[in-house]
Amino acid sequence: MSFRTVAALIGSILICSFGLFRLLNETLSATPLFVAYVFIITGLIGAVVNAVKLGKSK
Repeated sequence: MSFRTVAALIGSILICSFGLFRLLNETLSATPLFVAYVFIITGLIGAVVNAVKLGKSK
């Protein structure tokens, strides 16, 4: 199990969760709603790719 893959997976999940938090709680007015969608999409793509990569490495 590669540490870099696990760290990237955790980072992708955190990015996705921040986007979901921004989308559901419209309290953070400093970032536009478009940025929340970008975070959700890129976080999901990164999490899926890193999960597949982690699964293949075992």
